[in-house]
Amino acid sequence: MELIYILFIVGFVLLILGANWLVDGAVSLGIRANLSSMVIGLTVVAFGTSLPELVINVFASLKGSSDLAVGNVLGSNIMNIFLILGVTAVIFPMNIEKISVQRDLPIGVFAILFFALAANGYLIGLPKILTRIDGIILLIMFGLYIFLTLRTGKPIDADSMIDKKQPDSVPKTILLLTAGLLGLYFGGEWVSEGALAVAAALGLSESAVGLTIVAAATSLPELATGVVAALKKNVGIVMGNVLGSNIINIFVVLGTSAIIFPLKFDVKMNAEVAMVLIANLALLALIYIGKGLHLSRREGILLLIIYVMFVFYSINYN
Repeated sequence: MELIYILFIVGFVLLILGANWLVDGAVSLGIRANLSSMVIGLTVVAFGTSLPELVINVFASLKGSSDLAVGNVLGSNIMNIFLILGVTAVIFPMNIEKISVQRDLPIGVFAILFFALAANGYLIGLPKILTRIDGIILLIMFGLYIFLTLRTGKPIDADSMIDKKQPDSVPKTILLLTAGLLGLYFGGEWVSEGALAVAAALGLSESAVGLTIVAAATSLPELATGVVAALKKNVGIVMGNVLGSNIINIFVVLGTSAIIFPLKFDVKMNAEVAMVLIANLALLALIYIGKGLHLSRREGILLLIIYVMFVFYSINYN
């Protein structure tokens, strides 16, 4: 096995570990600064699950690999809904908090619609590029989302997001922050390089690798959270985590990526954009047509079948 592929795998491990270390250090720092669990939960912990996507996209943007960056976010969002919610519901049927349906799902739909409009030149003949201005707008929208979240109540119990109640020692906090940043840096560099090598070796496009392999790996933290929560029969946090992660992926990850280097958009990826929109609308339909604020095992199986079909399509037609 060539070194680049070994680094590709090691890079994913470093990304996940680095994100966890950075979050632990930042939470400890937040507790020392007397920040409330609500503020820490909505910022540090919420960002933590999207850190792998953000770091990979930063490196992809710097390399001019727009298809990898966009594919990573779209693939991750599709996987979050179809695979993670599907697996969680199959293990243990889940109840859904009303605020997730009333606030987070509609915002998720709005986010992908705005991205689709901006990436397609606002349908008025402009270049099909997510510009720096678009990126700034996305970050502003995320700020408004945080404001709305604070005003309408926390999406989940913020205390449940934070394991530690006492801060770590100062040396340990510094060590966690340093190790986290280094893990994210080297992990992001090796994964982005490896993804391009995998695409070339397998004859796949950058977008196909981003939509499948990279998206699957960067969504491992959310998948692990969902499986553990289902096994413990405590699935109340899963929907909020998934929808929040999807919103951050579009507003923050794509927004930041576009500011670093404007992202060229391949119109072939409109199929995946539509898939993200369908994922959100399908979730709404399952909730309202089914048993209300509940996701059953049967509905979970349906979500998994759709995800398998999506992966088959992405590999064969991208």
